Order: sequence, then C-alpha cells, then structure tokens
Amino acid sequence: MPSAADEQHAAIRRDFAEAVNMAPAELDRWLRTEESRAVGYHNEGEAEAVGHASGRRIVEIRRKRQADLTAEDYAHMRKVVGYVHRHLAQGGPAEGVETSRWRYSLMNWGHDPLKRG
Repeated sequence: MPSAADEQHAAIRRDFAEAVNMAPAELDRWLRTEESRAVGYHNEGEAEAVGHASGRRIVEIRRKRQADLTAEDYAHMRKVVGYVHRHLAQGGPAEGVETSRWRYSLMNWGHDPLKRG
C-alpha cells in the first residue's frame, strides 16, 4: 500500500506533467532565446529572471528518473504548478498573444499557452 508521501508525490508529478507542456529539449531551446531573457521578475542583484532560472530547473527535473527526484525537486514542481495556474487564470492579452510578455513568461515556466492537447 502506498504511503501518504507516495500518494502526494504522485499527485505532484501528475499536476506538473499537466502544467509543463513543453518537452525538455523544446524548453531548453526556448531558454536560449533573447525573448526568454527579456521577460520576468529579477530578484535584487540577480542577472537572471526568476522564471528563466525556473525553466532551467524544470529541464533538469524533466530529465531525471522518478526515483531520483528530491524533496527540493518536488517543492519546485509545486511552485511551477502554482505559477502556471495563477497566470493562466489571469488570461492573456486580447490581441498579440503569440508575442506577448504573458506568453513568454509562461514559456519560461515550461508552459506554452498556444499548445493544444
């Protein structure tokens, strides 16, 4: 019988898989673009935006085996799910979604709102 922690981890993995709809290679390519670096919140003294750093971490997590995920990985996965859900709930701009800061920010967190399926 699975433990409560196992069940919680399974739920986090499921929610993360639903929120992050970009493949690791796709996200990695995106993070190398100027557009990805041009959006997001920067902590004081940090050169890299929080979302951009999150994207790099998402790529690492997605490339790990389930058995190798750490408590910190699960915490970050929860953070990603929360961010994606909050920003999707805000809705994007009425026009120009394809090149919007809203979309680019979500993509830094592994979610392309224009992807279907």
